[in-house]
Amino acid sequence: MRVVVLAGGTGGAKLAAGLQAVLAPGDLTVIVNTADDTERHGLLVMPDHDAVLYMLSGRFDFERGWGVSGETWTVMDALAGYGEDAWFRLGDRDFATHIARHSRLSGGVRLTEAVRGLQQAVGIPSAILPMTDTPVRTQVRSDEGWLDFQEYFVHRQQAPEVLEVRFAGIDGARPTDEVLDALAGAEIVVIGPSNPIVSVGPILALPGLRGALTAAAARGVPLAAMSPIIGGKALKGPAGRMLTSLGYESSALGVARQYADVIDTFVFDAQDAELTTAIAARGGRAVAVDTIMGDDAGRAPVARSVLDAVYHRPA
Repeated sequence: MRVVVLAGGTGGAKLAAGLQAVLAPGDLTVIVNTADDTERHGLLVMPDHDAVLYMLSGRFDFERGWGVSGETWTVMDALAGYGEDAWFRLGDRDFATHIARHSRLSGGVRLTEAVRGLQQAVGIPSAILPMTDTPVRTQVRSDEGWLDFQEYFVHRQQAPEVLEVRFAGIDGARPTDEVLDALAGAEIVVIGPSNPIVSVGPILALPGLRGALTAAAARGVPLAAMSPIIGGKALKGPAGRMLTSLGYESSALGVARQYADVIDTFVFDAQDAELTTAIAARGGRAVAVDTIMGDDAGRAPVARSVLDAVYHRPA
């Protein structure tokens, strides 16, 4: 069963970990958002890719909600001593990831080849694919003007109200051959429980990506999405507030409307079961199950529930 997940951030990474646990080795491909990538201290930092990398290799730091478990901070502290900006904290093990990626990129390989080498080095059986090899950067507009995403997300701690979002460079970017091949061979496509605006939005905005999803649907491939909003709030991150400030409804129904023209099945948490009729009315199937993935033991059952929902089996 070849499953492709579109993901960004912790929610998408948790679903990917659950799916990797229940699928045969090599049957999972994760297409990750690269629009929140940034450059720090001369190195490319890929927050969404690396969250999935660390999650699928069993190294994700759940206590902090990002980075590598057991982290130390020697390099970051030394950089601060030289007067370097220290608001974007990178641990020593995290630095190793960025240095190894930089080394491969400096050798002339494409971004996809560079990150696949890292994944294979740590023994991850699944493929984690950047949505594109071309730089795309999310920017948000607040009362202060346009801000790079990480300035808003990390430095300003998501405090400014988001009035508009844009993806710089998106018009000149394209899905990689690896991404298109994965979608062409998929038997299920799932949009993970990620922020629909800034985590999934850039992936769907890539020229040619929606066409690949339409082609998959025409072959009979189920296309599903999961809600990151439970009880009107995001478990983590600014998705709820961002939906509201941009004029959308912060609810599972509001997320379902974001994907109405893409998916045939929408999976949301059982806490929002009263929304089932309204979600179904937008078209497609509406399935309420337990979607909270608090620990290792919870991720695999949620992944199975999603697969069962896609194939119309009782969860």
